[in-house]
Amino acid sequence: MLNVSDLNQYYGSSHTLRGVSLNVEKGECLTLLGRNGVGKTTLLKCLTGVLPTASGQVRFGGHDITRLKPHQRAALGIAYVPQGREIFARLTVEENLLMGMACMPGRKASTIKGEVYELFPVLKEMLGRRGGDLSGGQQQQLAIARALLAEPSLIILDEPTEGIQPSIIKDIERVIRLLRERGDMAILLCEQYFDFAQALADKFVVLSRGEVVATGLQAQMNSENVKRHLAV
Repeated sequence: MLNVSDLNQYYGSSHTLRGVSLNVEKGECLTLLGRNGVGKTTLLKCLTGVLPTASGQVRFGGHDITRLKPHQRAALGIAYVPQGREIFARLTVEENLLMGMACMPGRKASTIKGEVYELFPVLKEMLGRRGGDLSGGQQQQLAIARALLAEPSLIILDEPTEGIQPSIIKDIERVIRLLRERGDMAILLCEQYFDFAQALADKFVVLSRGEVVATGLQAQMNSENVKRHLAV
């Protein structure tokens, strides 16, 4: 589904991503781990086209998308839930959800699928409220629901538990687990909360100073080689 080969990226003279390679298939959840500032969000922005890459290749569904714009990648089936959620604070919940379907044609872009209310019942109760009036946890649920309405083949989640109360973390875990078990999309999860990431992972990648320093299956996440790159 998504295959990244030898990706390099720079901020000025700073080499921020160094030969990063990874792949995630449909029905899998790949967790991206690492301390703050090691390049995780930079990598996700390169995968979604928000940042350019210096070299390397990004392939999605068998196609080279390395030079495509963000909207072109979205149209191909890549959805991104950024760190900090970035919902539209002045728009209502309903308007935010409709924005998630902006890349769809015609009438299909004007009908909110009831499935999102099954996944996040609280949103149905708040359709008329402005996004900025929701709690942080409710905004995160809205951001994920908005991404899902684009019917992606790949969903990329950047720190979905950051600043979220425990009860909503459980709801988000339930939804991601359901999406993984459904098997019709790939999931790339960047997460600081180790237990949350481990509970959902099929496999993992650890970044340190912009490089992949460890990879493996979920059963290997407790190894000392992984934990030494995560400890503060």
